[in-house]
Amino acid sequence: MKIIQATQENLDQLVPLFDGYRVFYKKASNPEAVSEFLSERFKKNDSVIFLALDENEKGVGFTQLYPSFSSVAMQRTYILNDLFVSPEVRGKGVGEAIMNEAKVFAVKVGSRGLTLETDFDNPAQKLYERLGWKKDTKVFHYTWEI
Repeated sequence: MKIIQATQENLDQLVPLFDGYRVFYKKASNPEAVSEFLSERFKKNDSVIFLALDENEKGVGFTQLYPSFSSVAMQRTYILNDLFVSPEVRGKGVGEAIMNEAKVFAVKVGSRGLTLETDFDNPAQKLYERLGWKKDTKVFHYTWEI
């Protein structure tokens, strides 16, 4: 397995994964819309995607980071917004490898760090904690949606 920073050229490897990610979160499969969405991210350079490839160059997992800033720290930070590993390779270190690559990237670009949010019952919490992520118990997160 290898982890790469994905580009537009990796779209065919990413679309099935991203579509599977959305289906996991109870959204209807829509590979065409997924392709458009990811193409837009690449064109606008407004996210960083790391892609795990198996020995046959098949995509088996990804994470997508969105840049943000901490005004208090006056530093860039990244939101680890999406993480998905194909069901057939779960438990084989793919998620860990992708997350570690995201950490290396954050350090390399001088970021303050990475943040993520997850469902309270997401079993991946064990992975996050094993990799040194700290659960925030001091602040609340609110959302407003249209």
